[in-house]
Amino acid sequence: MARTPRGHERTAIPARARQKVQSAVVGIRGTVRFNAPLSEYTSFRIGGPADVLVEPADAEDVIRLVKQTHEQKLPIFVLGGTNLLVRDKGIRGVVVSLAKLRVIKEESGAVLYAEGGVGMPTLIGYAIRRSLAGLEWAAGIPGTVAGCVVMNAGTRLGEMKDSVKAVRVVRTNGEVLDCPAESISFEYRRASLPSGIVVGVWLQLKQGVRADIEKVVKDYLHYRRETQPLTLPSAGCVFKNPANDSAGRVVEAAGLKGASVGDACVSTKHANFIVNQGQASATDVLALIEKIRAQVARKTGVKLELELKLVGQA
Repeated sequence: MARTPRGHERTAIPARARQKVQSAVVGIRGTVRFNAPLSEYTSFRIGGPADVLVEPADAEDVIRLVKQTHEQKLPIFVLGGTNLLVRDKGIRGVVVSLAKLRVIKEESGAVLYAEGGVGMPTLIGYAIRRSLAGLEWAAGIPGTVAGCVVMNAGTRLGEMKDSVKAVRVVRTNGEVLDCPAESISFEYRRASLPSGIVVGVWLQLKQGVRADIEKVVKDYLHYRRETQPLTLPSAGCVFKNPANDSAGRVVEAAGLKGASVGDACVSTKHANFIVNQGQASATDVLALIEKIRAQVARKTGVKLELELKLVGQA
């Protein structure tokens, strides 16, 4: 039997809450798992249980789930981005994975439509095979299309906002709304979208030369492998870069490379990454974050802000 990571102990859902959750997932054609450990679904491999984890079969399944969850007055949370830490007692209500929504379609004018669960590596590969440029900035980002939109994911080469033409959202009442890019306010690691679930994105790309696109992607993947700890579970960059500086440089200057709490450790390759060395809990990660903030403030005077998104119950 697999060992439950320390700090990720599961507790039974109260009977009344379980009844509401069961009503929310009636008729769902996709996968439904009760008391599902979210450590299996996060890039950090950390996270307590969801009352129920749902993988809708398609966009119609999402609409049904959203309507029923709204009727039961339950909270709903969508997995998708990698820059996420789920606390040890997990997430109450309904948690959604869009893993089954993975259709990609090519439209006229070098436009791709990708469903929300499409992984960015898959999307980049699809674009390269059609000699479509414009997604090279996302090389090495492991998250989904929906997660990258919501977080306005980016690298030193660009951001999601540079590629988005429009976003399809299922609102809390089940209405499907298509939002053109000009109606969305994109900020640093954030997009202001109507409340709901992103089920698809139109991406405006451009015709290019396949060999040139492949070279940019290959070079940036090499750069990431050389500079980031990609072989251990992490959630990407933990802190936002201070003005005119880099969070990694500041953390390293404070002497914190290799610092650890439990199995949570500051990467020795890139100091703005915390890696899970095996059985790290969210409690370990949060304790390490506070240790970093305190030492950086004491030694450099810089107050670090989180880029990492925290969700769930402590």
